[in-house]
Amino acid sequence: MEALTGPQDFVEQMVADYRRRRDRMLELVNAIPGVHAQTPQGAFYVFPNVKSYGLTSKEIAARLIDEAGVAVLAGTDFGSGGEGYIRLVYAVSMEVIEEGMEKIARWFRPIRP
Repeated sequence: MEALTGPQDFVEQMVADYRRRRDRMLELVNAIPGVHAQTPQGAFYVFPNVKSYGLTSKEIAARLIDEAGVAVLAGTDFGSGGEGYIRLVYAVSMEVIEEGMEKIARWFRPIRP
C-alpha cells in the first residue's frame, strides 16, 4: 500500500536516469562507423543494426564476448527478423555503459565496413 500511496518522486528520478543512460548509449553506438540504432520507445535495450559488417548477429555476439569481453545478444535470439542486429542493455551504471561501449567500438574499428 505504501508503494502506491507514498511519495513517487523516485519514479521521476529513475526515468530521468534511464533516459540519460539510453541517450549516452545511443550517442556511443551511433558514433561507430557502420552501426546505427534508433531511439527505443520502451524497455532497457538498444537494438543497433550491424549489417554493414558482413557477419551474422551470432558471429558478432560470439566474437564480442571472446575478443572484447562484452556480452551482447544476437538479434536472432529474438527471431529471424533480428538478423543483422545485436541487443545492448542500458539498465546498468553509466560507467558500465561507457566501458562496454568503448570495448565494442574498439572491437569494430579494425573490421570497418
